[in-house]
Amino acid sequence: MIRPDTEADYLARMVPPSFSGPILGRRTLFRAALGAGAALGLAACGGSSSAGNGSTGKLTLGSNASDPVPKKALQDVVAQFRAGNPGITVAVNTIDHNTFQNNINNYLQGRPDDVFTWFAGYRMQFFAAKGLVHDISDLWTGLQGYTPAFKAASTGADKKQYFVPESYYPWAVFYRKSVWKKFGYTEPKTLDEFTALCQQMQKDGLIPIAFADKDGWPAMGTFDILNLRINGYQFHVDLMAGTESWDSPQVAKVFDTWTSLLPYHQKDPLGRTWEEGAQSLQQKKTGMYLLGLFVAQQFATNEQDDIDFFNFPEVDPAIGADALDAPIDGYMMAKRPKNEAAAKKMLTFLGSAASGTVVGRSDSGTLAANTGSDTSSYGALKKKAAQIVGSAKSIAQFMDRDTRPDFASTVMIPSLQSYLKSPKDVAGILKSIEQQKKSIFT
Repeated sequence: MIRPDTEADYLARMVPPSFSGPILGRRTLFRAALGAGAALGLAACGGSSSAGNGSTGKLTLGSNASDPVPKKALQDVVAQFRAGNPGITVAVNTIDHNTFQNNINNYLQGRPDDVFTWFAGYRMQFFAAKGLVHDISDLWTGLQGYTPAFKAASTGADKKQYFVPESYYPWAVFYRKSVWKKFGYTEPKTLDEFTALCQQMQKDGLIPIAFADKDGWPAMGTFDILNLRINGYQFHVDLMAGTESWDSPQVAKVFDTWTSLLPYHQKDPLGRTWEEGAQSLQQKKTGMYLLGLFVAQQFATNEQDDIDFFNFPEVDPAIGADALDAPIDGYMMAKRPKNEAAAKKMLTFLGSAASGTVVGRSDSGTLAANTGSDTSSYGALKKKAAQIVGSAKSIAQFMDRDTRPDFASTVMIPSLQSYLKSPKDVAGILKSIEQQKKSIFT
């Protein structure tokens, strides 16, 4: 495996070995993406400017944006597209986010929508390698506003493009400024300081850490950050790629550390959605929440300036705290779209600076991927989020995007939920994960 501080393409490391990908490191990917907009001098592409091939008729768009804020953001984007393309009728088919994600394989092999929401990284490459999505390399010859780094994140192992990035967001520890000011809390820099802060919050009548895992995936973020802090970025990506053992002492240490922190988490997380966890933070019942920037979607507009965050603290000084999760969301096209011309026109618009501007303005929980998008609407929270991603040395996509989708959904979700039910059975859970991993990956 190639170390994360070299110019190596993580995409190529995470796909079947029969493929080869472009050379580009994750650190370069995000720093280039965040810093190259002005240098490139790229023009925005609006709704009317995406016209030109005369396509008309009906277009279907499959969406996992089932929560109110991202759903409204997509509605705003589609409205702008329709204004510039009156000959195309767009039908948005919204499915519950987790249902969409867990059934994507059957969805793509059935009768998928012309265009659909999905994720960059391994999860995009996995279905591209299976031939279940459409090559859109021709669109990338005309897309403006993306650095080579974002193009690499949209590229399959066969060096063709299958994905149009829309937005991205970091995972961090979020809190309310007013609560912290009231009690005089300061951001912890080490795990010991973090634990001491949790203890003080309990004394002050707060639940230290909001926690919810009813949907299965949120706990993955806790595992990711602890593994990145305890074992480092390279071990983490190797573990996700199936080349490290889940029943190893290194992974056991992650769970031992997690177990020591569980007394500070909200109880009964399997009965709580991430939205409910975020609402407990918004209601000032909890002191912190490890989640993505989308936590801000559960706060009113006049509360946005009261949200702040810090990068999860250092656990091992030899590892440091310069790695984090920062997933990229976007769109793909079905292998055989019912209206290919309209689908390509829609994807061109979805990849435009104008579309990114709408998303960045409408959704408080995401950052526009297009470097030409107008970010003047960003408040202090989103500006800080862009900064933390840009300064990270190593960036992961998130467990369910960095590993095989079948392994993530059928093995890791139930395994992590079993751990949360019975934290004392770590050895048995890790042995089971390793056995299932060998079966799936080989």
